[in-house]
Order: sequence, then C-alpha cells, then structure tokens
Amino acid sequence: MPEILDIVNLNDEVVSQATRDEVYEKSLCHRIVHVLIFNDDGKMALQKRSQTVSFCPGYWSTAVGGHVQTGETYVEGAFREFEEELNMIGALEFFSKDLYEAKGSPTKFVAAFKSRFNGSFQPNPNDVEMVDFFTMDEIKQMMREGEKFHPELLFLLEKYFI
Repeated sequence: MPEILDIVNLNDEVVSQATRDEVYEKSLCHRIVHVLIFNDDGKMALQKRSQTVSFCPGYWSTAVGGHVQTGETYVEGAFREFEEELNMIGALEFFSKDLYEAKGSPTKFVAAFKSRFNGSFQPNPNDVEMVDFFTMDEIKQMMREGEKFHPELLFLLEKYFI
C-alpha cells in the first residue's frame, strides 16, 4: 500500500492528500519530522542511512527522520519514525519548525524534536546502517572531509548548530 501524505499550503494547513510518489513527481508541499538525539555528554546521534533506501542511501542523517503521514501530527509522525528506525521510543521536546526550500526538492515543513538517550541503538537494518554519537567538532570535520550528509540534516546543522 502506498504511503499517503498530507499536502499543505504555506500556512501549514492541510489542503489535500497524495501518495509519496505524487508528492515528489508534482513537487507538492508536505511535512517532514526529524529527531535530534543527544547524550549526556552533548554529543549528537547521527544515523548512516541504509544502502537500500530510495533517497540519499549511505548518507548521514538525523538519528530519526521521515514523512508525516496523512492524519498524523508532527509528534505522532516523530514517534512512529522513532520506533520504525530505531526500534524504540524516547521522550520528545519540540525544537523547531522551518519551511525548507531547496532546488530540486518539493517545499516542505520540517519539524525537529530533541530527545536524550545514552544507551546503544538497535536500528532497523532496512532503513539504517548504523547510529553513533558525534561532537559538533567531529561533525564539522566529517563535513570538511566530504562525508555525504542528508540535505535536511545540513539545513538544521547550519541553521542551529554550526
């Protein structure tokens, strides 16, 4: 069954629904969530996306991220993605909501949440190759060395952390 997403206007109001494929074919505005997980040392968890995912395989991304499905709130979407990708659920704290516009990508609202976790991860291997914690200096070094980063992670890093 195809993934159905809410289509929103520039006020983030739902105006219709479409399949995920239609959203990208027609460049329709929709909703995305990301969860930024930090440990008690202030390090940020990043996931390395599986080589089998359709978008940005093998790229570093936020620890959790994905589409908000039709009828879901941002919080519900974040909890669902948390469980799907990391086989767990953590507490969420709202961090930001931004309009994301990038050449070659549909306009989308990106809602980010923060969570705290200190253990080891058990990621879903269908979506996630690995998850590890990094300092901001380590992340900056990875960027300088040409590591591939998901564009929405770069957007969040550049706007709020770097």
